[in-house]
Amino acid sequence: MGKKFSKNELRCAMVVNKTIRTRWIRKYKIFFILGFFTIILQMYLAIQFISLHNETENDISWNPQKDQLESEGKANSAKKVGLLDDEDTQIFSNSQKEKKQINGNESNRSSNKVLTYLRLEELDFIPSCDIDIKEAISAIHRATTQRCKQFIANITCSEKEKKLYPASLPHYCPTDGFTKNKALGCFKDKNNSRLLSGFYAKYEKTNSPEHCLGICLQSGFPFAGVQYANECFCGTDKPPSSAKLPDSSCNMKCSGNVNKVCGGYFTINVFETGIKRPTSQTVITDSLLNAKRVKIVFLLTLNGRALRQIKRLINILAHQNVMFYIHVDVRQDYLFRELLILEKQFPNILKLTRNRFSTIWGGASLLTMLLSCMNELLHSDWQWDFIINLSESDYPVKTIDKLINFLSVNSHQNFVKSHGREVQRFIQKQGLDKTFVECDNHMWRIGDRKLPEGIVIDGGSDWVALSRKFVAYVASDTPADLVTGLLKVFRYTLLPAESFFHTVLKNSEFCNRSVDNNLHVTNWKRKLGCKCQYKHIVDWCGCSPNDFKTEDWMRIQNTENKQIFFARKFEPVINQAIILQLERWLFGSLFEEVPNVDSYWQSVYHYQDLSLVDDALLTIAQSVIRLQSKRFFNQHCQFHSTKIMEITTYHKQDMYKGNLILFETNEGFHFELLCKPKSLFIIRKLTSISKRLESITVSSEYDLKEKVSRNFLKALGPYSEPVLIYQFMADTDFHTRTYNISFVWINPAGNIEEVSSIQLDENFTIEIVKPSLKQPLLPGLWIIYLVHEREVLVQVKFLIVPLQYVSGSPINNSQINYFHSGNGEVKEFSVEWNDYGPRSIERESLKRTSIANSRRFGEDLENWIDSLVSKSYKLGELCIVKISNNSCFENLSLCEKTDWSSMSPDPKSSLKNLSRKLSES
Repeated sequence: MGKKFSKNELRCAMVVNKTIRTRWIRKYKIFFILGFFTIILQMYLAIQFISLHNETENDISWNPQKDQLESEGKANSAKKVGLLDDEDTQIFSNSQKEKKQINGNESNRSSNKVLTYLRLEELDFIPSCDIDIKEAISAIHRATTQRCKQFIANITCSEKEKKLYPASLPHYCPTDGFTKNKALGCFKDKNNSRLLSGFYAKYEKTNSPEHCLGICLQSGFPFAGVQYANECFCGTDKPPSSAKLPDSSCNMKCSGNVNKVCGGYFTINVFETGIKRPTSQTVITDSLLNAKRVKIVFLLTLNGRALRQIKRLINILAHQNVMFYIHVDVRQDYLFRELLILEKQFPNILKLTRNRFSTIWGGASLLTMLLSCMNELLHSDWQWDFIINLSESDYPVKTIDKLINFLSVNSHQNFVKSHGREVQRFIQKQGLDKTFVECDNHMWRIGDRKLPEGIVIDGGSDWVALSRKFVAYVASDTPADLVTGLLKVFRYTLLPAESFFHTVLKNSEFCNRSVDNNLHVTNWKRKLGCKCQYKHIVDWCGCSPNDFKTEDWMRIQNTENKQIFFARKFEPVINQAIILQLERWLFGSLFEEVPNVDSYWQSVYHYQDLSLVDDALLTIAQSVIRLQSKRFFNQHCQFHSTKIMEITTYHKQDMYKGNLILFETNEGFHFELLCKPKSLFIIRKLTSISKRLESITVSSEYDLKEKVSRNFLKALGPYSEPVLIYQFMADTDFHTRTYNISFVWINPAGNIEEVSSIQLDENFTIEIVKPSLKQPLLPGLWIIYLVHEREVLVQVKFLIVPLQYVSGSPINNSQINYFHSGNGEVKEFSVEWNDYGPRSIERESLKRTSIANSRRFGEDLENWIDSLVSKSYKLGELCIVKISNNSCFENLSLCEKTDWSSMSPDPKSSLKNLSRKLSES
């Protein structure tokens, strides 16, 4: 047993002990603090390292998509750059759910894990390989036809088996003494002054001299360098000999190949890629001198119905040294039919190709179409020196003589516009590292791909001016191996026409005959043009230029002293004043005295059209004819049987004035009438919000880029997709607050179909609300209430017209109930919204009326349609095409004598004097 201590002794010992501990802590206090903060710092660095590692994508720290992702926000960034679209999300979620149910262990699976597999029961074929790529699976299941599904599957399997693309391609541009993959040695680098400053990326697992050389060659750099094991640099200038170090100074093993050395700490191994330093080709701007005047073929690639604008373009470009070769999209039978008439009139300068394609935005068919037309021109009897491709949206900003003179002294050059940014960034943003398949009028993304080695990749604008020699090289019947290989690559590429010609130029013997200028100025407004408006036809998001308007005039004026000869885009249905201003700038007062100079007409329907017609448009037109007949004539003179010949939109001073309906009676008389939609909104209560409301309407075919509905007549049927378009002026009282407002959609049966809520701030805004309405929509007059703080401020009505026609033919009795009964769905909304619909008694009455209306047929149906159209459309003037002795029509004006009829003189879009102009040029 040990010695026992007294309480006093123990107390003294404890005091001494505590004193010693206190002194020790005080003495080493600073070390405790430093140690504590060291531990905290290490933990912070470890967390940052883990986060950085997790964020590294595809083993590369430099991500060219980052700027776009951040600008669009995390929530929708993947959709913006084409990484994952709405259809993908839905299909993968469905696949995940089904597979969980089959396996029976749903509770054991993470809800965040996406499981993909091909549902073979939906296919009438067996794929030749195991398809496990999520993009390909999504594309196969979204494709509408079995033929397209199988085509996608075949291409996917070819890509998986490395049979789709060439692994490498030759580079024929002179190297000027540069040797491929030649090692130049180890060099000293500096943090603030890099030896190779053109491009930088970090590859955590794949860096090696070979890998970096491939990246730099593909990007067009003559020098490549590897540093610090995982870093790759590219540049255009050879490192100075003064920076040379012993090879032993570069001693770090490569992250992608431990048998190779990849520089060191601020030391870099430098190599030649084998291509020469890029040089910018200059153009000759001297006078014509003794140069031979070139002949130009304008390859017009046309889509749509802007016939008058096309004639206007041909008229202003016409010259003895100019020819027009025209491709009209195979679906545009109206335009092709009308231009065939011009071909017969001017066979020496104008031809239409019969080898027509159905082209889509971004589609591989665009390049196929261009090369097909070029090949035909090579075999034609025409003698030409240049091809310039244009659309109906292009217009010259200099006279044709100036263009001919410029090309005559630069006849050996090819004019293409490059993207002007880092190639690797361009490749990813453009989707060149993805495989796309075109079928069912859609570009389907089916997975990643590796571009061929050994070539420089370039791209930019698909509007080009190419010399005959280069066209013969790319569009030959027996193309060179470089062209053959690139055709295989660009056959499955998004927007191939924006990269094919550029890439051929960079890698062929024509590399020194290329100018970075496509002779165009384009009206880019990124915030408006990058609205992802083509997602329904392309698994990617892209941008389109905006139309020039009068407020953009300065951009056109700025081209006066530049080598710019064309501008785009122009659309007279959007803004014709800018075209007139441009013509006056080029030709002075030549157009001042032209009749109807500020009017524009564009056909939207013709009875000979082969493509699908708009049944709602035809129904409204026929109803307007009946209503107009009753308005103008007595019972004896009314039209009882008519045929609609053509429907045209009419614009004057850039204002939509209405639609013109040209029709023929059984007696052989032809008339044209004018009608336009009524404004059907009223302000129910005047507040600070309703005071700011400039306009509110319902239509379809809304152009987000131009902020306008292209359905000018607002013809909506049971299968239309209506959108609410509203415009609020800025708050002049400077109330910096945000309002929550709602739009309550009520169908003709009195049921609430949708409640759309938005936030409104003090700024000027033109926006849309696109409701989720199930089709078919119930015909009749719909009502939308604008609600704020439970008060109805504004009411707007719109017509869903009952159909008199289905697919262009009269509706039959068996179709009536299907199209006119609505979708039968009654949606449930929270109690607070019920007060905005009709009371139950009134709703029952409306329901019975809707059921009765859905059974109307024949004359009874026509009467119902007419009663609705008369409330929704304003009837204008009526004219007769030819003078008649019939007393019924003696008070009618002759159509060509009016200033509104499509028969009215329009010299600015006429080619009557084209022959005389050609003889004088």
